[in-house]
Amino acid sequence: MLSLATVLALPLVLTLYFLWTFLLLLLRQARSPLRHLPGPPSTSLFMGNLQELHDQENTGLVARWTHSYGSAFVYRGFMGGRRLMLVDPVAVNYVMSRGYDYPKPDFVRDSLASMAAGYEGLLTADGEMHRKQRRILNQAFSAAQVKSFTPIFWEKAIRLRDIWLDFTASPTSFFTPADPLTTQEALDTLEDVDPEPATTNTLSPSALSTSFLPNPFASFVPSKASPTFSSTVTSRHAPSNTTQPSSAPCRLDVLPWLARATLDVIGAAGFGYAFNSLEAAAERRENESELARAFAVIFATARKFRVMTVLQVWFPVLRNFRTENAAMRQATATMRKIGLELIEQRRETVLSETEKVAEKTASIEGDKTVLGRDLLSVLIRSNVAEIPTQRMSLNEILCQISTFLAAGHETSSSSLTWTLFALARNPAVQHKLRAELRSLSIPPSLLSHDASPTHSPSNPCPEADPHPGFFERILQLPYLDAVVRESLRLFAPITTTMRVASADDVIPVGLPFVDRRGQTCEEIRVRPGDIISIPIQALNKNQDTWGADADVFRPERWTQGRHDEEGENRNGACGRRTAVQGLWGNMMTFGGGNPVNGNRSCIGYRFALSEIKIFLYVLVRDLEFTIDPAIEIEKKVNVLTRPCVKSEPHRGNQMPLYIRRVPTDTTHEDVYHH
Repeated sequence: MLSLATVLALPLVLTLYFLWTFLLLLLRQARSPLRHLPGPPSTSLFMGNLQELHDQENTGLVARWTHSYGSAFVYRGFMGGRRLMLVDPVAVNYVMSRGYDYPKPDFVRDSLASMAAGYEGLLTADGEMHRKQRRILNQAFSAAQVKSFTPIFWEKAIRLRDIWLDFTASPTSFFTPADPLTTQEALDTLEDVDPEPATTNTLSPSALSTSFLPNPFASFVPSKASPTFSSTVTSRHAPSNTTQPSSAPCRLDVLPWLARATLDVIGAAGFGYAFNSLEAAAERRENESELARAFAVIFATARKFRVMTVLQVWFPVLRNFRTENAAMRQATATMRKIGLELIEQRRETVLSETEKVAEKTASIEGDKTVLGRDLLSVLIRSNVAEIPTQRMSLNEILCQISTFLAAGHETSSSSLTWTLFALARNPAVQHKLRAELRSLSIPPSLLSHDASPTHSPSNPCPEADPHPGFFERILQLPYLDAVVRESLRLFAPITTTMRVASADDVIPVGLPFVDRRGQTCEEIRVRPGDIISIPIQALNKNQDTWGADADVFRPERWTQGRHDEEGENRNGACGRRTAVQGLWGNMMTFGGGNPVNGNRSCIGYRFALSEIKIFLYVLVRDLEFTIDPAIEIEKKVNVLTRPCVKSEPHRGNQMPLYIRRVPTDTTHEDVYHH
């Protein structure tokens, strides 16, 4: 029991701690070498420039700042803390290639850990733990392994297409499902918070509009299904080459449907887990899988904005007083339970395979023609590896499962959503793309009723490709590749990344600048704790790199030069020294591509690109996408970038497009070849 003196002294000790910490922070800011850099004035004592930055993707703020203050400048964070913004390609390359010297700030890791259920996942681990995990997991995302996933991509894309085709054939069956990772509590509040009921859209008598949960801080809020009509989608393998009359366009929010499809993909391809998220929506079942419900609780909690999160940045001791509600604890326990079940279900098979090749090699990679190289198999083998540098603990494995389930579907669904938006806004590009897609015929075996590729939890990625070369030809279609590149340039899923200096360092710049003292600088000094922002989207729109039309969706810019297999432009518009050294296509969309000390680039970029291309092949080939020209779509950023209708902010994230079945004719091929 605490003594009276202790009880009386505790408030004084806490007060002194906070005052001392705050004074040290102010002193550090006063001595920071960043104080000499130019930058915009702070607009708020507490929030600095952060309120302005919240809407930067819609206002072009970073581009304006770059024009006014140069390619390296300082803006203000919480309580006026100086943060370095880098748009200089040389400086960006330097920081991004040194992932361990410039790790993620603690508050960023905290946010990611809350969504990925721990600090031992690939997104949150640092140093030797990250190096080990990266080395082990690379084999699960090799080009050969990703190729084995393409039948799963195809199967889920076909299912989504058939659901949408059913809507175009029976307009009254239209509805919008909730996002698969939405809590029931959020859904229950929809009727109370939506000021407008679902109404018939004036542009199409067959289309219904949708409404959404208003939450400005939610990164993926649910859509409200129309309660007017009931429907069960039964079409599963609608032939795509048969000539059918065009239907009236049907208005559809594509965002939650794509989220469900990509969640099913990562569940099946990575872990042999059947979310059945598309089926649940198509059959209008209210119950989601147990794992989806657990993720919904965790995501809803992690995405809430709290003042405590801000204070923890300044006063780290507050992190020791975090609390979890009962729902969060139960969701975390459910994720752990299902993760352990997945591991146990596959362990016997994986260990049996490992024993068969034990005489051939001591490496966990084994013989790729014998050992399964899907993500779960790789994780299980790493847990029993005898070599410490190849071994992951059980907690590490469980963190990887939640990390890849979350990151593996949200980025792809966001990218697909924005690509369909870009095509809807640019009908000539969509027309040209469809012509190319239809120039590649689907094998007859894939058009039959039951020819859809199959997989099972015990065999999530079949070894034999029943349709040799077809999927590879899809991935190599030149204009499809150009469309995907241009979309990922203009609509990067992650628009900004942050790093923090771990030691005194000097960052070189490509373009010298004049600081506040009037001195010309060719480098930037940083001290431990200095936060650095890399505006990925602003770099992808930099006119010095991409030309005067950098803001324009123009896939043809990518066909002007040749690319190697990793996407580096040899002769195109971005092949100059002004380009950043990105992992793919001279862009930072997937991170840096020239690691010096620590590779933090996207390990699953091949997976994402293959998934996006196959979905686009299936969807755009048979469906036409248009958008109401009166609708203005804005970007809303919370971890990922998602769309929102400017005039309907209360409805949250949405992407309402009009879809219509496109009959087969030869004009598309003629347009493409001419």
